[in-house]
Amino acid sequence: MIGFANSLSRTGASLLALFLLFAALWLGAAIGETAIPMDVVGRTIANRLWQAGYSLDPINEGVVWNYRLSRAVVAACCGSALALSGVVLQSLLRNPLADPYILGISAGASTGAVAVAILGFGAGLLTMPLGAFLGALLAFGLVSLLAMRAGRGHGAIILAGVAGSQLFNALTSLIVTKAANAEQSRAIMFWLLGNLSGVRWPDAWLAVPTAVIGLLVCLWHARALDAFTFGSEAAASLGVPVRRVYVVLIGASAMMTAAMVSIVGSIGFAGLVIPHAARMLVGIRHGVLLPASALIGAIFMIAADIVSRVIIPGQVLPIGVVTALVGAPAFAILLGRRGAAR
Repeated sequence: MIGFANSLSRTGASLLALFLLFAALWLGAAIGETAIPMDVVGRTIANRLWQAGYSLDPINEGVVWNYRLSRAVVAACCGSALALSGVVLQSLLRNPLADPYILGISAGASTGAVAVAILGFGAGLLTMPLGAFLGALLAFGLVSLLAMRAGRGHGAIILAGVAGSQLFNALTSLIVTKAANAEQSRAIMFWLLGNLSGVRWPDAWLAVPTAVIGLLVCLWHARALDAFTFGSEAAASLGVPVRRVYVVLIGASAMMTAAMVSIVGSIGFAGLVIPHAARMLVGIRHGVLLPASALIGAIFMIAADIVSRVIIPGQVLPIGVVTALVGAPAFAILLGRRGAAR
């Protein structure tokens, strides 16, 4: 009877999570510079997916399907992936300040993007997102190599990430300063702060599988992450293959972050604040914490994207500005509560 009640509770929680996610996506497609009625959003989706044949204004239908809905889907995937990466890194490194960008991935992606956009690397064969992805992988490889040479331990990874970030940030600044004109500098700066304006459905074909596979990989290792709560030695004593778990989960976090940064640019605070907020709501058991963080991250990013489009009439803010304006005070509050609890 208890098992049935627990199963029913999990089913109810899953249905509620799906409802909240779909509601956020629906609002993301309806709210913007020009409000579009909710029923128009539903009819547009029905027309596109099931050929329902509703008569709609072609402009509204195009805005909902080609612009807002694709943007909301990618925003949700980005928020989920960054939140999952934050949970994993904070647990493995046992550092509450760890976030997805601690591995230098964002800085490497920035360098890759500006190398393609300004220096013309790839001779026209590489797009800016692909250049960002390759730069992120290069940065992660360099940080991993530095960490291995520095020795084992959490501090080696963090210090290597700091060094890698500084190196690639310096390269990005050098390229922009020496080779970019005013228009290129503005475009790069907008991208570096996080930009969903150019996102379309082809980007979702990368974002959705990345977020889903990342969530599944993390959930598969949820019990191992629980064991890491007491440290790597305690996890090893419980039979957890520490080295393999480190490689798989840090690699998965790096791939998720690299993919998302290559699509939307650098978006701060989501991977840092969301895991702490989720722990306050559902506790520290990773079997619940991981999906909760993914859901909260998705909804938070969709909401931030909506705010970025409507807060200043006639102008779209970089989404990274919105997440920082919300995330920094939220993180300060969380730190204050943590200190008071001690």
